[in-house]
Amino acid sequence: MEIQTHSELLLREVETYVERYMRDRIDERYVFHNFQHTYAVVESANELARYYDLNERDRLVIQLAAWFHDTGYAEGWEDHELRGAENAERFLTEQDQDADLINDVRGAILATRMPQDPQTFLEQIIGDADLSHLGGGSYWDRCGRVRQEFALTRAIVMSDQEWIDFELGFMLSHEYHTEAAREIYGERKSKHVKQLYKRKEALYPDQTPGSLLELKQAKKKKQPKKLKKKKARNDEDEFKPGRGVETMYRATYRTHVNLSSIADNKANIMLSVNAIILSISAANLFPKLDNNPHLTFPTIILVAACLGSLFYAIQATRPKVTEGKSSLEDIKARRSNLLFFGNFYNMQLEDFHFGMMEMIRDEDFLYSSMTRDLYYLGVVLAQKYAFLRICYNVFLYGIILAVLAFILAAVLDNRQGGVLFGSGWFGL
Repeated sequence: MEIQTHSELLLREVETYVERYMRDRIDERYVFHNFQHTYAVVESANELARYYDLNERDRLVIQLAAWFHDTGYAEGWEDHELRGAENAERFLTEQDQDADLINDVRGAILATRMPQDPQTFLEQIIGDADLSHLGGGSYWDRCGRVRQEFALTRAIVMSDQEWIDFELGFMLSHEYHTEAAREIYGERKSKHVKQLYKRKEALYPDQTPGSLLELKQAKKKKQPKKLKKKKARNDEDEFKPGRGVETMYRATYRTHVNLSSIADNKANIMLSVNAIILSISAANLFPKLDNNPHLTFPTIILVAACLGSLFYAIQATRPKVTEGKSSLEDIKARRSNLLFFGNFYNMQLEDFHFGMMEMIRDEDFLYSSMTRDLYYLGVVLAQKYAFLRICYNVFLYGIILAVLAFILAAVLDNRQGGVLFGSGWFGL
């Protein structure tokens, strides 16, 4: 119990230290090798460790290695594994940890160096955890970040074709070291390879004649035996959106539509009320201004309030013209949202059909599009309600100011009763 308590305390201190270290010292241009990636590797290492029921010390080794393995990026990407191992050694020495533990942690960190060549079982686990995103649900986001990081930190800018070839080459040459990793990540990794082939063939069909054949040959390889021990699949990599997620999207869409309808109704009310006030004023008040000059200033205030309110009510209901076209590049990169007509009404039918079929086949693309659609619906709603708030404020305070101005004009007028309360505007 004392060893477990000590390990947990040490890991909490390491997590706090590494998070602060990476956020303070690693350049923001490393958009992949950041704390988010480190945390994901720790989670994957724990997941693999649970498959094998590792003892407390071995679990501590792989967790420490996972936390420190990318801290070397503070001084750049070259030889970062060596610097990460040195950081771990320095920290653990200050914590009075034994030399054998430190050596095992160093070895596990150095085993993440590419190409990986782990020598021990623990090194195999940390190597597989470091590349677990290849078979994870976050693969497309993470590989996009790798591409961006290459451009920002290594001045390596690749075209779409070059990047897909790079990813395919890496994915096909990579094999997970442990049976557990093959069981957890292998199936989804194969799906990612298929999707990469599809993207390559969609971009350059004449340049990938053998890709499907290669894929079929790769699938004929002997599949690893499945582990007897079953795992509770509760992580994001095995997440399958179910009825609850669909209900959430449906309810959120309905709420957005209802709020938009309410906003339009409120704007229509203000349009009608102000139009009526202006019409009555033009017919009954304006002709009397020649004989009642003291009412000129209050009338100006009233008209200004109505016009200002009308302006913002119209702004709240005025439709926004969009380009109406999503490029094939955006569709292939999963950046487009074809669920809103403003993004496709100028597209060719063939391009729109291609994009919709891609969305239907790719669950991540579909839910990503729905999420973006909800976001931009929220942005539009926020603008509508902001204009409505200004509209109602202008109307409220403008009417109050106009009434006070009419009262003041009547009081200052030497005639008793005056036009205001006699045969004037309110005496119709």
